[in-house]
Amino acid sequence: MQTGYRVMDIMTNKPVTASRDMALKDAAALLASEDVNSVLIVENNQPVGIVTDEDMVRKCVALGCDSKKLKVKDIASVDIITIAPDKDVYEALTLMREQNIRQLPVVENKKLIGFLTLKDILKIQPDLIDLWMENYEIREESRKMRELERLAEDDGSDNFFSKLKLKTRIFNGKKKNKNSKKKK
Repeated sequence: MQTGYRVMDIMTNKPVTASRDMALKDAAALLASEDVNSVLIVENNQPVGIVTDEDMVRKCVALGCDSKKLKVKDIASVDIITIAPDKDVYEALTLMREQNIRQLPVVENKKLIGFLTLKDILKIQPDLIDLWMENYEIREESRKMRELERLAEDDGSDNFFSKLKLKTRIFNGKKKNKNSKKKK
């Protein structure tokens, strides 16, 4: 499938960048001031890492780390997946879906020339959200199945069905409180 749009047509020409040694707190402030979800680590005009807001939450905040002492390089993803500027936007979206990422540095001759995000794509092709969501739904169902399989493992107790009932309520978003009864 071709959209008729090339990556270079919709990419951000001036991505937000940082050095490896920037304090994570400063990088978070940069994300907030620039109103973006990720910062690229660039050396010699080449992307060498990326840190997203999600990385900051999961790899720093959730673990109780000090964002003033932690450096961007400490939590950055360094296996950078890039795309060429002349590729079709559909190819970029497919790559994002396959790699479970929301942004792609745009590279030409090993040099960073732009940045493409899922938001950029959806601004021009909102109907492509179905393609993206299909992958999310498959991942979520797979996660639920793994959890049920884990529960099904024989742990020597007779409470499998009660565990399964509890998990079913959790998966369906219904947590019951034993003390709360509805009055008619």
